[in-house]
Amino acid sequence: MKAAVGDRLIIESRHLDGPRRTGIITGLYHSDGSPPYVVRWLDEEHETLIFPGPGAHVEHRREYGEHGR
Repeated sequence: MKAAVGDRLIIESRHLDGPRRTGIITGLYHSDGSPPYVVRWLDEEHETLIFPGPGAHVEHRREYGEHGR
């Protein structure tokens, strides 16, 4: 998994019809874009350091646009 600042991190629910979490990557620890990431979660407006698991994927900023949410 590779990401850049401004990309979205999306974590799918483990339960059928459960909510997904979406956050904006605000910080990287590695210059190659590999985890961990600092993410600002859109549902709670706080930042956390995360090592994404198998239910996570990155949506690159160019895929959703500068102002997409």
